[in-house]
Amino acid sequence: MNSTIILLIIASYFGVLMLISHFVSKNTSDDSFYTGDRKSPWQVVAFGMIGAVMSGVTFVSIPGMVSNNYFYYLQFVFGNVVGYVFITFVLIPIYYNLKLVSIYSYLETRFGSITYKTGSLFFLISQSFGAALRLLLAAKILQYAVFDAFNIPFYLTVIIILILIWLYTNKSGIKTIVWTDTLQTTFLLMAAIVSIFVIKNSLDLSFSETLTSVTEHKYFKVFNWDFNSGSNFFKQFISGVLIAVAMVGLDQNMMQKTLTCKNKKEAQRNILTFSLFLALAQFLFLGLGVMLYLYAEKFGIQLEIENGKFINTDNLFPMLSLNNFGIVAAISFILGITAASFSSVDSSLTALTTSFTHDFLDINHKNSKEKKRLKNYVLLGFSLVIFIIIMLFSASKGDVITTIFKVAGYTYGPLLGLYMLGIFTEIKIKDTVVPYICVLMPLLTYYINYIVKDKFSFDLGFMNILLNACLTIVCLIFIRKKND
Repeated sequence: MNSTIILLIIASYFGVLMLISHFVSKNTSDDSFYTGDRKSPWQVVAFGMIGAVMSGVTFVSIPGMVSNNYFYYLQFVFGNVVGYVFITFVLIPIYYNLKLVSIYSYLETRFGSITYKTGSLFFLISQSFGAALRLLLAAKILQYAVFDAFNIPFYLTVIIILILIWLYTNKSGIKTIVWTDTLQTTFLLMAAIVSIFVIKNSLDLSFSETLTSVTEHKYFKVFNWDFNSGSNFFKQFISGVLIAVAMVGLDQNMMQKTLTCKNKKEAQRNILTFSLFLALAQFLFLGLGVMLYLYAEKFGIQLEIENGKFINTDNLFPMLSLNNFGIVAAISFILGITAASFSSVDSSLTALTTSFTHDFLDINHKNSKEKKRLKNYVLLGFSLVIFIIIMLFSASKGDVITTIFKVAGYTYGPLLGLYMLGIFTEIKIKDTVVPYICVLMPLLTYYINYIVKDKFSFDLGFMNILLNACLTIVCLIFIRKKND
């Protein structure tokens, strides 16, 4: 597909985002950037959150990973649904009752200011890495599809994307993102559906035959009962519950959207609806993955294999969409990955800015002019942080989604431990010791995971978040105040 045409498509898409931003940003207040004035329709928030959670990682990693991981990812998704129920009925009422803007201010109410800032800092680290890794994948694809043809270096591609995101988010932040995420989710799903229809027609299959070809394929293995495997059902399901709670319920990025709903009941409807449709969307992308491999096999497309496993599986969907599926599928893919690259970072930057300005700069006590100045500086600063992380990981290979969840197990584990102890006990702790525990427990978790894998061939997989959280809770109990 001609690179100039692709560039025009991206420019047109960005123009639509700017138009949405222009209309949404009218009559904004100082707090609109952070709260969306708490007037967002819950249906719009729920649909938009699908694209924000899936991002470019789900868009290309999940279809590609089925060759090596089959449908085992669904075990994780089943756990996610249970986690979202916990968020709906436990966390949402807490956040709304306390009227929070930054969700980490709960920790100050429960434990003290040092714990509060520690929790916020762990979010800042987690979200910066997560957003950077998501954007890295999308930027690599756009580099291959567009910018290489114009001899634009990769670092400049990343800078261009970050500048574009800054342009439509800097004025009204989350108020704009609630609506732009809806558009981005639409293009993500459309790209998958168009590709499925193209493959179906290329393989000369009916709809029922397509469904049968997926469900009867050798990759259609949903449950893994091998207890030593990292993709064992119990490990995947439990970690799915905990990671959903941590990466959505304890994540300023996801919860900031939910807290723009008008009231608690609408926020709860938002999460329940979102969880159902997200699970269906993830199944759709897994099914697409099987069809991509069927297409490659049918038409003799050679894929990279090393030690009996496919490698660089994130490249499969982009390669076929841009080179084999025709103009309509190529345009759909470009719109989908562009939507993914923007949606994966715009809300993250807004959440990072919200957390830092509220948790560390006490922005509520500044005047209007000072609020605007600080917000812009912080937004620019985190854009630079994400750029640096992307460049550090620019040579990485393999499916990014596995890397993101493994990193999340270490960075979100202490947060999960703090919230679980706070919600389910009345224990009071020595606030000043919390930072040391939250730094040491991920390191200890990493060491234990290394030992059991090396000595006993037992892979914790994504379950490192449970071990991390439990170690954090045990240590916090040891430092409880004596009168407890």
